[in-house]
Amino acid sequence: MNILVLNASPKGKNSTTVHTALYLQALHPEHTFTFLPVGQRIKSYETDFGPVRTALAGADLILFCYPVYTFIAPYQLHRLIELIKADGVDLSSKFASQITTSKHFYDVTAHRYVEENCFDLGMKVVRGLSADMEDLLCPQGRKEARMFFDALLFACEHDLFVTPPAKAPARDRSVYQPSLPDVPKSSEKDVVIVTNCASDDTNLQHMIDDFRAALPYESRVVNLRQFPFGGGCLGCFGCAVTGKCVYKDGFDTFLRETIQTAHGFVYAFTVSDHYTHSSFKCFDDRQFCNGHRTVTHGTPIAYLISGDYQYESNLRMIVEGRAEVGGNYLCGVATDEADTAASIRAVAEHLAYAMEKGLVRPANFYGVGGMKIFRDLIYVMQGLMKADHKFYKQHGIYDFPQKQKKRIWQMRLVGALMAVPSIQKKAKGKMTEAIIGPYQKVVAQAKEGAVQ
Repeated sequence: MNILVLNASPKGKNSTTVHTALYLQALHPEHTFTFLPVGQRIKSYETDFGPVRTALAGADLILFCYPVYTFIAPYQLHRLIELIKADGVDLSSKFASQITTSKHFYDVTAHRYVEENCFDLGMKVVRGLSADMEDLLCPQGRKEARMFFDALLFACEHDLFVTPPAKAPARDRSVYQPSLPDVPKSSEKDVVIVTNCASDDTNLQHMIDDFRAALPYESRVVNLRQFPFGGGCLGCFGCAVTGKCVYKDGFDTFLRETIQTAHGFVYAFTVSDHYTHSSFKCFDDRQFCNGHRTVTHGTPIAYLISGDYQYESNLRMIVEGRAEVGGNYLCGVATDEADTAASIRAVAEHLAYAMEKGLVRPANFYGVGGMKIFRDLIYVMQGLMKADHKFYKQHGIYDFPQKQKKRIWQMRLVGALMAVPSIQKKAKGKMTEAIIGPYQKVVAQAKEGAVQ
């Protein structure tokens, strides 16, 4: 079998991820493996797509091999998918799978993103391998890699693959015309609208115009297509200690002084390839100059999205997950699917209210789970990620449960007492009363006007 490994890591042959594919190649000399360093050479492929086209056409199985970057695949792979679709190379009926390494922070959304785009290309998708960054260094990790590949070969041999989901129904995409009146503006709050709006993207531009009209505060627009990005994140960790990016394009200063100073953020884009144009992913990835620090925690955010957002379940998870992990109050998503003007007005009013009241909400599973992964990662890597470690200490993110010694001993004492039959008998029916008591006290204080 001819297996094409699309190595989308910007580190090329020095990628941790690609070594899993190299390991499988060493175990299976009966198959032909071809490695294409698309992550390192994406700029050259924009000029000459020929080498990629030839490699894709000759492959029986295509393995997307990449590290997970900020909820999805790296910018370089996003750009490659755009190039593949624009070229029109026929990949229908070819098998596709993927190998990723990460600390399992939203690896599920990254895998679904690649799968969705493979479905668009008519490929036969087989579930991929999501490995920990260090799995290849331990016996269990290597065993799981071997089992993944054996199952992959079995699937190809027996024509087994994931059933593509139903496609969104076709709809007439009428041009949205601005209709909201311009309300009086206050300069007390600063709102930045970050977009990658193309010059011919009329709907998105009109949505931005209406949002700015409905927002009772001054706003400004930052178009990412106009920023001179030197390239996508290299994953070099050069910023881990200093917070300065190795690129000399000034993005880190631009991010901190032009965007992160705002009182509210609005992200505006058009759905394409199950996310948006790769320019936005470049922006996402380059924010790693902030490391894993939630430096905009508490700043409310909103979205203006043009396209079939209601049918993009993975994108909806990403939008919610970003807000939850970042500690940003999500004020809503306005789309041009239906009642566009009403949804834009509602989101504008909600954002204004959130800024005025400093709204916060407790993190759900997306936020709690994501931050616990980062908490454990930074604690172990504190020697390298010094800025992250300092931030996590200052903001109480190191909330390890094993450090709650008093609580642990309390539960041990209760457990020991409840193991005594006579105490069990006396406590029967009273446990719920003991648990609910403090909560009843809070409600009683609220009735008395002593709200805290």
